[in-house]
Amino acid sequence: MKDDRLTAIRQHLYSHGFSSVQAIADAVGASLATIRRDLMVLEAEGVIARTHGGARISSSSGVEVAFALREQENLAAKRAIADIAFEMLRPYSSVFLDAGTTVLQLARRLRLDPMPLSVFTNGIVVAQTLMEVPGLSVTVIGGKLRAENASMVGAAAEAMIDRLWFDQLFLGAGAIGDDRRLYSLDASEARLNEMMMARSAETVLLADASKFDRRLTYLVTPLGPSMRIVTDEALSASWRRKLGEIPCETTIAPAPIAVPAATALEGEG
Repeated sequence: MKDDRLTAIRQHLYSHGFSSVQAIADAVGASLATIRRDLMVLEAEGVIARTHGGARISSSSGVEVAFALREQENLAAKRAIADIAFEMLRPYSSVFLDAGTTVLQLARRLRLDPMPLSVFTNGIVVAQTLMEVPGLSVTVIGGKLRAENASMVGAAAEAMIDRLWFDQLFLGAGAIGDDRRLYSLDASEARLNEMMMARSAETVLLADASKFDRRLTYLVTPLGPSMRIVTDEALSASWRRKLGEIPCETTIAPAPIAVPAATALEGEG
């Protein structure tokens, strides 16, 4: 619960800027004394800067906090999607894992249950997650660092990918518009994603339901029958019909089984 509360405090400060201790306590639903202790922890980690009567996100950690918050969004759905994607991996193949936060959950799943693979990635956090995992050969694509997504992009990254071939690409989704197209927030990332698909025998798009019916600035690709999609049970009926019309092979990850409170307590310690 403390970790959840610290995440909620980071979310509040990132969204609202400077806030008083009272405002943070009201937003999180904790006592002033508890919030003051939490703020001391976050300050020691370098995440926030405390001022008289309140706190704000540290200017040096804004990008890192934003990435961490994105990683926590719809986390249960992302993990369920990652479990399905993990079953699609084939030992002794070459796979590309992009820098998306849902793909990161696949990397975390692979770390728990390794298999012999040649893994390529442009994601710094993905590479860190897979360091020293038995049976994995991990190659990081070079290029220009895009701090907002902890990813490598640009001409150097594109040139390296152009000389490689992957059995599978696991690609995250920035947004999927009602025009049935995949979009990205960044032009360089959109170009790199397009090249990843061109250099892969199979593309598996990992996208939780919140990514649908949204648009970002840069087009990556139209959805097509050559693309497999893994999403979660929250996907609307209308989108399920649209994907069937394309047609895209679509797998719906089941909702995680809730653990009863008594069982969870028995397992603690």
